[in-house]
Amino acid sequence: MTEDDARVFKALADSSRRFLLDLLFVRDGRTLTELESELEMTRFGVMKHLKVLEEAGLVVTRKSGREKLHFLNAVPIRLIHDRWIDKYTLQQVAALADLKAELERPMTTTRTVQVNRVYIKASPQTIWDAITKPEWTVKYGYQAPVEYDMRVGGAYRGLASEAMKEHGAPDVIIDGEVLEVDPPRKLVQTWRMTYNGEPATTLTYEIDEKEGGVCCLTVTHDVTDAPQTAAQTGGELEGHGGGWAEMLSDLKSLLETGKSMFA
Repeated sequence: MTEDDARVFKALADSSRRFLLDLLFVRDGRTLTELESELEMTRFGVMKHLKVLEEAGLVVTRKSGREKLHFLNAVPIRLIHDRWIDKYTLQQVAALADLKAELERPMTTTRTVQVNRVYIKASPQTIWDAITKPEWTVKYGYQAPVEYDMRVGGAYRGLASEAMKEHGAPDVIIDGEVLEVDPPRKLVQTWRMTYNGEPATTLTYEIDEKEGGVCCLTVTHDVTDAPQTAAQTGGELEGHGGGWAEMLSDLKSLLETGKSMFA
């Protein structure tokens, strides 16, 4: 077991920490004060639990003015489930399965901002290419090609794979516009599903190089006023894949092992 896996299992072993994740699942982007009000413990106790969750990568924080907002990051849970769930004791599996079921249950409140983060042992340029080049995007996730006019105001198109077309998908399933581009560090774009009638959303990729050849990839998706899009990218729709969490887990697998989990 890797150190990252150990941190995730340790974080999930505590019922209070699982409850904090449940709260963020129902409504993401909460402040410490909001989270504290839901638990019968001191503010310091909640802070300690959140620190453990952050260290495990299960919670990502963002500054908004003077406030610090907390977001659920489902990617580590997806990685643990895909790689290790069959190898652990019944008690550990039960705790993880309960949380997985909770995360996959239809939400009663739409998450208007989804934040997913994954650490990948690859260079920033390799990760950038894997996100923006069609020869890479056909190898992982939904295995569909993309087209970018990589300049501010340039067009983006997510094309249907042959398998999608066999199920009636249009040739262009997602379209958008590049809003900010700083290769290989940051890409901001609009992102609209062409077939569900919802407005365009805003998608941000941020690649932060760490020590030891590892990069942190953070994907922030503002899905305000697009509940169907939120449900799909959140991995909540049966038969539509696991959303961003599955996509990023598969990208990590491809870049680190040379093989997609679904190959």
